Amino acid sequence: MTKHIIWDWNGTLFHDIDAVVGATNAIFAPYQLDPLTADTFRATYTRPIWVAYERVLGRPLREGEWELLDTGYHAHYHELMTTCGLEAGAQTALREWQVAGGTQSLLSMWWHDRLVPTVHSFEIDTYFDRVDGLRGLGGGPKAEHMAAHLQALGLDPQDVMVIGDSVDDADAARDVGAQAVVYTGGMSSRAALEATGAPVVDNLLDALGYA
Repeated sequence: MTKHIIWDWNGTLFHDIDAVVGATNAIFAPYQLDPLTADTFRATYTRPIWVAYERVLGRPLREGEWELLDTGYHAHYHELMTTCGLEAGAQTALREWQVAGGTQSLLSMWWHDRLVPTVHSFEIDTYFDRVDGLRGLGGGPKAEHMAAHLQALGLDPQDVMVIGDSVDDADAARDVGAQAVVYTGGMSSRAALEATGAPVVDNLLDALGYA
């Protein structure tokens, strides 16, 4: 039985796919590649992120290239994200789970010092027992961060459901022994999400049905 939900932020509670695709296109503009759409981005997206970038380029990254692309991406993303809002149904889902007596937290691979004030600006931080973002180097898998998040909360993974938008969320949940439900509104394609074996939903409220 689920007692606690760990929510993902980017692409799950926060509808930022347009900002993600826009920032990605901006950093690859000097390479004179065809711009990505949301669908073609999802077809190439994976973690670690540098593997996705190598898919876009069709070659391995050169020494120092990942750092330049990652810095450029975040600079563009932080400009574009200002036009983004919460995912449809996000606030309702948070409220319904709280009313049902469940606890919840937020774990994101976005920078912690950016995440916390952004979550606060939407006035939803009071729903969460804990909010964790990235505090070190980015781009890698989420599993180790998930394990640390669970440990900090003192949770039994068998009582936990992870709701996210990517294969990485499902993989991280599986690696720590938690349940996962994956949402189609974010970064991964439906086909990739279905291949994880986790339930796939098109609406965040539908995810609560699995809790």
